[in-house]
Amino acid sequence: MAKALIAMSGGVDSSVAAHLTLKAGYECLGCTMRLYDNEDAAVSGDSTCCSLDDVEDARAVAFRLGMPHYVFNFTAEFREQVIGKFIRCYQCGRTPNPCIECNRHLKFEKLLERAAVLGCEKIVTGHYAQVVETENGFQLRRGADASKDQSYVLYMLTQEQLSHILLPLGGLTKAEVRRIAEEQGFVNAHKSDSQDICFVPDGDYARVIQAHTGETPEPGDFVDLQGNVIERHQGLIHYTVGQRRGLGIALGKPAYVCGLDVPNNRVIIGTNDDLFTDTCTVDAVNWISGNLPQEPVRCQAKIRYRHPAQPATVTFTDEHTAILKFDAPQRAITAGQAAVFYDGEVVLGGGEIR
Repeated sequence: MAKALIAMSGGVDSSVAAHLTLKAGYECLGCTMRLYDNEDAAVSGDSTCCSLDDVEDARAVAFRLGMPHYVFNFTAEFREQVIGKFIRCYQCGRTPNPCIECNRHLKFEKLLERAAVLGCEKIVTGHYAQVVETENGFQLRRGADASKDQSYVLYMLTQEQLSHILLPLGGLTKAEVRRIAEEQGFVNAHKSDSQDICFVPDGDYARVIQAHTGETPEPGDFVDLQGNVIERHQGLIHYTVGQRRGLGIALGKPAYVCGLDVPNNRVIIGTNDDLFTDTCTVDAVNWISGNLPQEPVRCQAKIRYRHPAQPATVTFTDEHTAILKFDAPQRAITAGQAAVFYDGEVVLGGGEIR
């Protein structure tokens, strides 16, 4: 009997994924990844995920399903590869996506390594996306529930990784998943979904960055597109492209962050119309099939998790870099975010916007 290692966060999605994997005939082992301490999130108490309650919920479901349950301590790796990059990106005027880095380094790197040690051929997560084997290799496809589709944060997966991954929820809706959890009597059947970035539970990114670095961001100038000084800002880590709220400036018209000038510590202010552009460079591109296209590729592309995919063309300039040109200008293409390329339901690949 094939063995599978189930990543169990304590939430309803991973619990149902575990149930469905058992039902599919696998010998299953459950595990919960300890990713950070509350001190890493600059909070106290059990207000974040990775809390004792989450571990106990995962353990309770594993016990109900009759599978062993382990807790793996990956706090050092998470602090360096996820929180560390998050901080460095903001300090460089970029807007990171730590969920992607967590998937890249923890769920589908460290967890795959641990699965191999335990003799498991597969790892299982509760992501809403689909892995499909075809005659030309493995494909990553969108989840059937468009409102929950998480394929955007999985674009970095390789053929080798996909061959060891099961995503049992890919063909289900969230309502169906909760119904299954209720039928199985899981303690977390009605547990709320996690929101925002797990180690920034209150959304105050700047506070977490300051807590980790011990540094107070240096104030600087708000300037218009012509370089004229408007007001003073609180420090670059407080701002991201497209932001309107919290600027504290009055121009007599809506003002938006249109750019961050890191060398001169300036925040560039403009109008909503100034945020639109049709072209960006994408670095560190992963092309899932492994066969890098030699000609421009027509696709649909997303530049944020909730961004509806838009018609575009991807042209590679070298094996790791591409130019993404949309048919129509897009709002607030932001350095540090991921650009992900689709062919209908199939994820072609993606990378980080420069």
